[in-house]
Amino acid sequence: MQSNNPVFRRSEAFSGSGAHGTQSYGNSGYGSDPSQWGVGAPGDTQGYAPAPQAPSAPMTIDSVVQKTGITLGVVVVAALATWVMLPEINEDTASSALGTVSAVATFGFLGAFVLSLVNSFKKVVSPPLVLAFAALEGIALGAISMLFNVAYPGAVQGAVIGTFAAFAGTLAAYKILNIQVGDKFRKFVVAAVFGMIGLSLMELVLGLFGAQIGLFGVSGLGMVTAVAGLVLGVFMLIMDFDFVEQGIRYGAPERESWTAAFAMTVSLVWIYTNLLRIMAFFSQE
Repeated sequence: MQSNNPVFRRSEAFSGSGAHGTQSYGNSGYGSDPSQWGVGAPGDTQGYAPAPQAPSAPMTIDSVVQKTGITLGVVVVAALATWVMLPEINEDTASSALGTVSAVATFGFLGAFVLSLVNSFKKVVSPPLVLAFAALEGIALGAISMLFNVAYPGAVQGAVIGTFAAFAGTLAAYKILNIQVGDKFRKFVVAAVFGMIGLSLMELVLGLFGAQIGLFGVSGLGMVTAVAGLVLGVFMLIMDFDFVEQGIRYGAPERESWTAAFAMTVSLVWIYTNLLRIMAFFSQE
C-alpha cells in the first residue's frame, strides 16, 4: 500500500514491494543447467555472478520501541540540558536572558525543521541524522518550555503529562477500536500538516515585520490552531501506528525502525507544543 506521507513513501519497505525475504534468484547468473555455469580464469569474475546478499533482520515491535526510546531519550536529555544551561530568567536578568533563550529556541526549531525535511525525503534512513534532529528538537523544546514555565507556571508539567496521555490513549484506541487508515485519511492528514507548516512560516515572516496575526500565540485565535494542531497530532500518531504495522507485516528491514522512531518523535513533539499553548491559555491569571 502506497503512502502519501513523505516519511514513509520514500521507502519501498512500507509498500510491500520491498518485502523482506522475497529476493528472486532467477536472474542470478546461475542457469538451470550446471554445464552452462561459467568458470573463467583465476581472478576473472565475469563467469560468476555476485553471491546473493543475506537479507537483513526484519523490523519488529521491539526494534521500533528501542529506536523510539533512544530518539525520545535524546530529545529529553537535550531539553533538560538546555534548560539547566540557559540563564535564569528573573527581574534582574529578564531582558538579556529572554533574548538568549529566544535565540536558542529559534536556532533549535529552525535546525530541527531543516533536518526533518532532510529525514523525510532521504531515500535511506540515516540514524545519525535522526538523532541530530532529536538533539536540536530537544534544544528548542528546552528553551521554549523555560519561557512558558516563567510566563505560565504549571503549563509545562500539564503539557508533559498530556502528551503521554495522548500517546497512550491514541494507541489504546487504535488497537481496541481496530482503526483502519485509508487513502483519503492519509491525504487529509498530510495536506493538513503542510497547511499548518505553511501558516507557521507565514506567521514567522509577518513577525519579522511586526505584523503577526496571533495564529500561534496564547489567545483566542491561537487556541483554535492549538486545538486543531492537537487533533492533527493524534491523527499523525494513528498514521505512525498503521505504518509500523504495515512495515512489520511486509517484512521491512530493521533499519526502518529509525524511520518509525523519527515519525513518532515528530508527532509527539507536535502534540506537546500544541498542548503547551492550550495549558498556557488556561493557566492565565
